[in-house]
Order: sequence, then C-alpha cells, then structure tokens
Amino acid sequence: MNSPANKVPKKRTVEQEIRRRTIIAFSVFFVCLACGGLLFARLYNEPADANNVQPTLRGGLKANEKMFSLFYSKTREAKKFPKSDAVKKVRVNGDVGMDGELDTSWRLRVVRNPGDTLSLTIDDIKALPKTEVVFDFKCVEGWSQVTWWGGVRFSDFMKKYNLVQQTAMHYVGMVTPDESYYVGNDMPSMLQPQTLLCYEMNGKPLPQNQGYPLRLIIPVKYGIKHLKRIGVMFFSNDKPADYWAERGYDYFSGL
Repeated sequence: MNSPANKVPKKRTVEQEIRRRTIIAFSVFFVCLACGGLLFARLYNEPADANNVQPTLRGGLKANEKMFSLFYSKTREAKKFPKSDAVKKVRVNGDVGMDGELDTSWRLRVVRNPGDTLSLTIDDIKALPKTEVVFDFKCVEGWSQVTWWGGVRFSDFMKKYNLVQQTAMHYVGMVTPDESYYVGNDMPSMLQPQTLLCYEMNGKPLPQNQGYPLRLIIPVKYGIKHLKRIGVMFFSNDKPADYWAERGYDYFSGL
C-alpha cells in the first residue's frame, strides 16, 4: 500500500486547467476593478486644494516627479532629425499669455538677485552664437511634430551674462509680459545642450503666435513647459509657480 507521502497528485485535464486559469483571471480582474472603483470614489469625494486638485492626485504627481528626477541624465538628448523632416506648418500648442502684439519696447528682464535685474534686447541675445535643433515636439494633448528651431543655448546665455552662480539653484522660472502664463523648470533640464532661448522657427523670425520675439524650447519636456513670449526670467531653490501644474498636471513634465 502506498503511503500518503508517496501519493501521486492527480493530473488535471485540459478543460480543468482552462477552467482554473479562467477563474483566477476573472478573480484578479474583479479585485482590480473593485480597487479602481474605490480609488475613483475616494478621488471624486476627496476635498480639492485651492487649485481644484485632490491631495491623492497631487501625491501621485509628486511621486512621478521624484522618480523622473532620479533617473534624469544631463547627457541625454532628444532624438535629432534632419531639417528636411521638419513640418512647414507648425501647430500652436496654446495661446495663454499671447494676447495682443508686442511693441518695440520689449525687453527680457533677468532677475539675477532681488533688486538686481538685467534688461536685454533681442539683439543682445542674437549676438550670442546661434544653435539650431530639430526634434519631435510633443504635446500633452497627444500630438507631436518634427519641428526646426533656432536660438541661443540657455547654457551659453548663462555663461555670457555671468549667471554661473545662478546655475547652482534648483529651478528657473519664466513669465510672459502680461503675467498670465508662467512655468518652472528644473535647472538640469534647462542646462541640457538642446535647450534654447529661441528666436527663429524654420529659419525665420518667430511668428507672433509661436512666441515672438523670444520663447523657450526645451526638447526633454512636453510642450506645456516651452513658454512663449518670455518677459521675465528668475532663479529659485523653491519651485516657481507653474500654470499647468496648478491645474493638475505633472510639474516635471519630462519625456
């Protein structure tokens, strides 16, 4: 007589194995569905902050930012394309802060320190070495285009105007002249060699609707971070205000 220890397990038939796996799969599905429903109910009923963003959602966004920041590499560049691949009709990815046309009095105001502001004309910026970048511009709305831009490397700009001390700070803030649109970008992404203070598109001066006379092009970020019509630039160790981050988007917005 065989002892219980030597008893051979009964082999399942194909039908039994299919039934077992189906039960497991449906059980996992309904558990996940229930967890998703509970999470949705929590978010739906959770009191929002002053910017109408729930704390749970904000916590998830902060976790994403921390993860992306840890894996960010200063040497990483966005994929480059030949100019022939660039579209002729460049899509506009937003118009907040773009009301009206600027007159000839425009200046880029760079706040080096409190009470110390540098005022620059577009000719001051164009006097620096020109750099061009052709990359796949991505929008959070789900579309992308290969586009061609020209301007001054942000890193070159910082060296030229004796802002090396400011590069040790964590963030760069930028605001449109009418103060209705504003972004904050982390300093490592700003110093990435493809990041431009841009004054040309497709080899010609920027159109009004693309940020004339000067905009930011930062290929390692989504389009919401590419501020058009820069009026003021400043530096901070604390996160500057960011238009879309206040509305529930990821502050880092990296690619």
